[in-house]
Amino acid sequence: MRTTQTREGVGGFTLIELMIVVAIIGILAAVAIPKFSELLRKSSEGRTKGNLGSLRSTLSIYYADMEGNFPSDDLASLTAGGKYLTAIPIAKAPSYHADSNGVCVSLYNAPGGCRLGLGAPALYDGQLGPLWVYWEQQDQPPMFGVPRNKGDIWLGCQHTDTKGSMWTTY
Repeated sequence: MRTTQTREGVGGFTLIELMIVVAIIGILAAVAIPKFSELLRKSSEGRTKGNLGSLRSTLSIYYADMEGNFPSDDLASLTAGGKYLTAIPIAKAPSYHADSNGVCVSLYNAPGGCRLGLGAPALYDGQLGPLWVYWEQQDQPPMFGVPRNKGDIWLGCQHTDTKGSMWTTY
């Protein structure tokens, strides 16, 4: 009498089942990875918009403390002694410019050669490094571009965010 051993009770997956599972995981990864990188970019944009709001609030507090006068420098007066800020926050324009906490001022020569000149702040696009642009001139609108008022600060980037809005419009 011949006995045959069977593998009853022992379960396993066939090769086709394993291939289907691997294919499904691959499809999910192909969908998830672009969404993840978009979320990273959105979080970076959110940080920059928050930093812009922080700078604007700080300028408002400074304006009130100085009885109606905005800083007339490259915002170094906001960080002096740490009363308003300990440091100028970092501006990030993901995929377009290097991170920067420098400030370009309308008619100011900053270290490193950030000179904007008349009319340029409205069209400045971070070519010289700093991304924060501060307008400290009174009654001297730019020759073209978005009109600015004394005390305005914005991100000097002509590129768009994830929603298609230009950074200079914030």
